[in-house]
Amino acid sequence: MGSPCRAGAVPRGARAGPAARAEVRHDLRRTAGPWTLRYPAGDVVVVSGLPGGGKSTLIRRAVPARSDAVRIDSQDARERWEARMPRWLPYGAYRPLVRLAHYAALRTALGSGAAVMVHDCGTQSWVRRWLARDAVRRGRSLHLLLLDVPAGDALAGQTARGRRVTGYAFRRHLRAVGGLRAAAEAGRLPRGCVSSVLLDREAAHGVRSVLFEPLPAAVPMVLSRWAGPPDPTGPPSLPPPGAERRPAAPAPARGAGAADGDIGDRAQGVTGISGPLPG
Repeated sequence: MGSPCRAGAVPRGARAGPAARAEVRHDLRRTAGPWTLRYPAGDVVVVSGLPGGGKSTLIRRAVPARSDAVRIDSQDARERWEARMPRWLPYGAYRPLVRLAHYAALRTALGSGAAVMVHDCGTQSWVRRWLARDAVRRGRSLHLLLLDVPAGDALAGQTARGRRVTGYAFRRHLRAVGGLRAAAEAGRLPRGCVSSVLLDREAAHGVRSVLFEPLPAAVPMVLSRWAGPPDPTGPPSLPPPGAERRPAAPAPARGAGAADGDIGDRAQGVTGISGPLPG
């Protein structure tokens, strides 16, 4: 009898590899949600965007700490090391230790068999290549969740959290995230990914939950309306579900594996981006 797997994980031999799944792209910018994103159990989701753009906030809200998925956020590693270091010591002095701890935790999470949600700054393309190779080797799939936030908003977010990256580093982030955004808008997925979801700040707030659960083998992910209670912290300007403005889209037949209330396969009105908005 094989070794026990963590709850929510899928035995390696039971997973469908990336080649068995279609590619899915969703552009949720200028929508308010609320949304639930469902991914196959055991898969890996990379959350990318500018520093201060809300990646950590999204991960912590959508994936509770007690869920079956493992959250790997470099911000968590930094906060743990900051608590251990004297206040007068600049972060740059122990940044290598933070990064080492972050990637060690990521390696452990990938080997656990559990679903993983990873914070990605966007500039380290080798990390996405590593995740893609690991996904193929373990028979799981890799997904991209990209936050498209204006530079000014990201800088304001850095100020609010009390830490700002250098101008040089921020320009590198702008170039890297800009490349990912352009590819997503053109309908191109990063190498190794089987799905992408493009979000602005309002849409990111509308992502209320990310779930990892068994899905049909050919379905890489499912987007549906969140069915939970209203969020009292949500901005009052958000329209009720179904009332947001969005590009008109035709309504062809649902794609294979989509259930009632889930996403089918119609175009969203953005070149190269597929996936409808449930009304």
